[in-house]
Amino acid sequence: MKRLYFLGGENVAKRNSREINAAAFCDAGCAPRVMVFPWARASFDRTYVRRKRLFEYFRSLGASTVDFANFSDTLGEITKKVECSDLIYLLGGLVSVLVERLKKKSVDRLLHKFNGVVVGRSAGALALGRKCVITKNRRAPISVMSNGIGLVDFSVKAHYKPSKDEVLKRLSQEEKIYAIPERSALVYDNGSLSFMGDVYLFQNGEKTRAG
Repeated sequence: MKRLYFLGGENVAKRNSREINAAAFCDAGCAPRVMVFPWARASFDRTYVRRKRLFEYFRSLGASTVDFANFSDTLGEITKKVECSDLIYLLGGLVSVLVERLKKKSVDRLLHKFNGVVVGRSAGALALGRKCVITKNRRAPISVMSNGIGLVDFSVKAHYKPSKDEVLKRLSQEEKIYAIPERSALVYDNGSLSFMGDVYLFQNGEKTRAG
């Protein structure tokens, strides 16, 4: 049964969302085989500088193996890795880059069929939704919503801060949005939602506390 963790953001060096990650790893079997997709950054090859840090972090959480998907891998190679995994982890970066690469390699289809645990952090969380909510920042000149891979029928805003409330209220006129701060998470389990930390729902121009 698929279980999705939408993580609003984390400082991996400080491991300040360890409790959330530990819960996801336990849901995947406490000693899960983990596959990481570091495809949301411009550089995603074997020299990816955070691999060693992530490997050590995930092993400390109980992962029996930690593998990384390379964009140069064939669909057959990626499919085999996914089928042998208990937990899939999508990292942060540029969500437009991540979604484009997931679709180009047909990984979006693999994730729709995958029945284990999927964790999306930051851009990875956005990509899992129906729409990717990107509010104006130094990288994005305007606030927009673009297509995600649609594992759920709602959208999320990662790295949420109250200063974005008016923008999110406007965007929520056309899309239900869960706003997730860093060190908080929304957990989706076969249609049921639960929350770790503070999560807010923006719908029809209104904001309410979801968890």
